[in-house]
Amino acid sequence: MTVPATRVGPHVLFNEEEDDPLRRRELLAALAAATTGTVLGSPAAARAAEPTPSAVAAAVRASRADFSACRYDALSRALSARIALAESLGSQGRPEQAATAVAKLYSIATRLCIKLGEDGLAPVTADRALSAALGGADAVTVAEAHRMVSSTWRRRGRYDRAVDIAVAAAQELGGGRNVDVAERLSVQGDLYATAAYTAAKQGDRDTAQGLIAEAAAIAGRLDHGGPSQVVLHQVSVSYLLGDAGEAIEHARRVDPAGLPSAERRARYWIDVARAFSQWGKPDRCYRALLAAERAAPEEVRRGSVRVMAGGLMRHDRTLPGVRAFAHRVGALG
Repeated sequence: MTVPATRVGPHVLFNEEEDDPLRRRELLAALAAATTGTVLGSPAAARAAEPTPSAVAAAVRASRADFSACRYDALSRALSARIALAESLGSQGRPEQAATAVAKLYSIATRLCIKLGEDGLAPVTADRALSAALGGADAVTVAEAHRMVSSTWRRRGRYDRAVDIAVAAAQELGGGRNVDVAERLSVQGDLYATAAYTAAKQGDRDTAQGLIAEAAAIAGRLDHGGPSQVVLHQVSVSYLLGDAGEAIEHARRVDPAGLPSAERRARYWIDVARAFSQWGKPDRCYRALLAAERAAPEEVRRGSVRVMAGGLMRHDRTLPGVRAFAHRVGALG
């Protein structure tokens, strides 16, 4: 299943204003380039590297590292050149490797668009990811591309369709062969957790709890990393269902210092902040947001954090530094 392309103009790339208009225009050009296949930001960059399998693999690793470290500005500027490099590998007689790399890079581009609140470009990059994956990528990469498509449907409020896509991809991957078992289980668990989050977003408690239980069962078969990832989704699912106290109980089971990336650590603290905000505990919400900022300053420039920071301004007399924090994340305009 693919997502129809959407025309995107400069006025919708960012839902919130960035601090520097020039910086915003540069990010616009770089992200738009990633959807057109034209290297607008740095045309020499794609030509400088020879499209060898090792160079393309390095480009994918670098993109994942940038995303995990929340280096979103750097990633948005580099993606178009890296995608062009991966696409050129196909002309070197390596179509399957090219398809896998291109799909992975477009999936990363989709995650970046979602982080930046760009709901116009995200369906385009997700469609590119899935189209590339179906052109010869491995089963895990195809499943991950389906997860990106699911996320874009969720962002547009098409919850039932988003759940169906994620669950179908998880079930199909579950029957796959010639796939590393740990990698298959990890992605399969992510798909069920993504579906659970979507169901919770819709307010469908029974479906959300059933799907997150399925994700937890799969995570229990993994030796490392899986259980903590599911608990992160359990935090999100609980606060979306209005169970702030339960969300915090789940959060207490996680050692944030042990999470594998700055992105996950910041996402953990932001979800904790959301739960405390929902629970009516502004001081703890603020402390969680400060912890998220320490983990990854770029992550707290997102719209959801700005909304919380704006709400905390009502308590500026009892929360020292909250006005400065609100200014740093752009909540004060």
